[in-house]
Amino acid sequence: MYLWIKALHIVFIASWFAGLFYLPRIFVNLAQETNPAATERLLGMAQRLYRFSSILMLVALALGVWLMLGYGIKGGWLHAKLALVVVTIGYHHMCKAMLRRFERGENRRSHTWYRYFNEVPVLLLLAIVILATVKPF
Repeated sequence: MYLWIKALHIVFIASWFAGLFYLPRIFVNLAQETNPAATERLLGMAQRLYRFSSILMLVALALGVWLMLGYGIKGGWLHAKLALVVVTIGYHHMCKAMLRRFERGENRRSHTWYRYFNEVPVLLLLAIVILATVKPF
């Protein structure tokens, strides 16, 4: 059973991160867009993606908790990984706040800023995968 839960956990984490990779890319486009119809279309895409990503996040976290409760917390690597998961959840919620600003027409950031912001989940995923695979400590 452990391997099935672990496999599903990995699939849902990958799916959640796919949303975290794409949502800020929509923000890049929103920051550049001047056509109101295109802006509305992009906002709709972002809203649906955020909702779907949130569901994926909840399932991934539930499976992770199941793994921890059922099989224990062993090693400092897991504590470091969990800290990065908390940062990732914070990033997810930052995306929600940014989406709300776009919805209100209050964005003050450039498309370049969002391009850099879009790289954060890549770094988080890299660190999380290394910690979970290599278990350096």
